[in-house]
Amino acid sequence: MSQWIKACSLDQVKDGQLFGFNSDEKKILLANQKGKIFATDLICTHADADLSTGFLSEEGVRCPLHLSVFNLQDGKPQNLPAEVPLKTYNVKIEQNEIYVEV
Repeated sequence: MSQWIKACSLDQVKDGQLFGFNSDEKKILLANQKGKIFATDLICTHADADLSTGFLSEEGVRCPLHLSVFNLQDGKPQNLPAEVPLKTYNVKIEQNEIYVEV
């Protein structure tokens, strides 16, 4: 059963920024790509790197360790070495707060 959890306030994830947070067992990455908020797993599926320390581009989030890029909409890796997609999560914004469905 899924539930909505409060991640942070909208102004904590400005355009072009990444924000990582933990909720219970989940480690989640928020990315603000041109004003749209995306949520994926925080940890790279290839080598356990924290994606919040990576780089955000038009293609998606680039892992800081081995430079794989993950699409933010579907979590799919765009290049090697990563081959396993990130899990993606639904996002909603209410009263300037970001919520993620986990």
